[in-house]
Amino acid sequence: MTPYSFKLPDLGEGTVDSEIVAWRVGIGEHIDADQPLVDMMTDKATVEITAPVSGKLVSMAGEPGDIIAVGAELALFATGKEETAQVDNTAINGPAAADNTRPGSGKSQQPVDGTGKPLTSPAIRRLARENNIDLNQVQGTGPNGRISRADIDAILQQAAQPSAGSAPGPVPEPLLNREEAHIIKLQGLRRKTAEHMTLSASRIPHFSYVEEFDVTELERLRQHLNGARQGRRTALTYLPFFMQALVKVVKEFPRCNAHFDDEQQVIKQFDPVHIGIAVQTRDGLMVPVIRNAEALDLWQCARALHEAAEKAREGRARREELTGSTVTVTSLGALGGIVSTPIINYPEVAIIGVNRTQQRQVVRDGVISTRLMMNVSSSFDHRIVDGYDAARAIRALKSHLESPATIFLQEP
Repeated sequence: MTPYSFKLPDLGEGTVDSEIVAWRVGIGEHIDADQPLVDMMTDKATVEITAPVSGKLVSMAGEPGDIIAVGAELALFATGKEETAQVDNTAINGPAAADNTRPGSGKSQQPVDGTGKPLTSPAIRRLARENNIDLNQVQGTGPNGRISRADIDAILQQAAQPSAGSAPGPVPEPLLNREEAHIIKLQGLRRKTAEHMTLSASRIPHFSYVEEFDVTELERLRQHLNGARQGRRTALTYLPFFMQALVKVVKEFPRCNAHFDDEQQVIKQFDPVHIGIAVQTRDGLMVPVIRNAEALDLWQCARALHEAAEKAREGRARREELTGSTVTVTSLGALGGIVSTPIINYPEVAIIGVNRTQQRQVVRDGVISTRLMMNVSSSFDHRIVDGYDAARAIRALKSHLESPATIFLQEP
């Protein structure tokens, strides 16, 4: 039997580490070469890594949420003709790991860590101690037999219930004193989003501006176009119109379509308009990119937007489809609220927030009338875009969307 140490490969440009998202296999399983082994995350993209060899999985480098450096051991395999035999853990992992099981509840062998203790986290060990629970008698239901919080909670719940025919007794002291908070490890896309938002909020001095848009005519045009081409085209939401109008606005205000490198103190101003669209997925916020929006018409924007959002929600978006935006638009749809203060997508310098529409009484030409109104929020990097220019840019966006025919006029 030959041990094979599989090192974490380089998963992309400049990648120095990656986060474990989910293991596809368990310790002791026989794995074929090219079989899915583990999902790893880097820069908001999840990559499936396959097994490099056939053999039995002896050890894994960590759990979901753990960060592994490129070049560090990710998994250890036992290969060769006798791979299905008992692995000599003493030779591979040292004396402490020689016996990786012990009798548990009598129903099966309980897996243990390298120190001979039942597999679980420090927080679970502490909870067990506080409640006088012997982990050696607990059969774990987590991955690879790991004892989880749910296993401990089930024991505590059972202990708190009176037996049949007996009067309820006092609640045990440990149950009265146990912590009400649940410790949840920040991992995966949620951790990446948290890191990116912290970077944006801490390094960019935000200037936020909110303007009221009358989208009555825009809504009338949107409904007309959708009705005229129903079933033949992707349905138009407000976002394709915003994208088309934004392309025109950044030609007049090019500083809004830029990146700022605060370490080199240089502005990278772009000619193409690569619009990031913030999309909420079950795993967290993603920002797929619609590239070269200036070359797309309204319907092409709608189709590109629909396809990008679907890929993000289904976890099919590639790394290159989630990077490289030059300006971002975010929308919460019907939940958009009255006002928001969007955080800039670092290293960009501008973001536009679309809020919900609302029927309001407004005065137009001295007459009160009911109009469909929308508050549009925005944030700018105040080091690059002055408040005056930010307000002018949003007013230009407002002008195009309140008179939507101007969106389709060709430049002279």
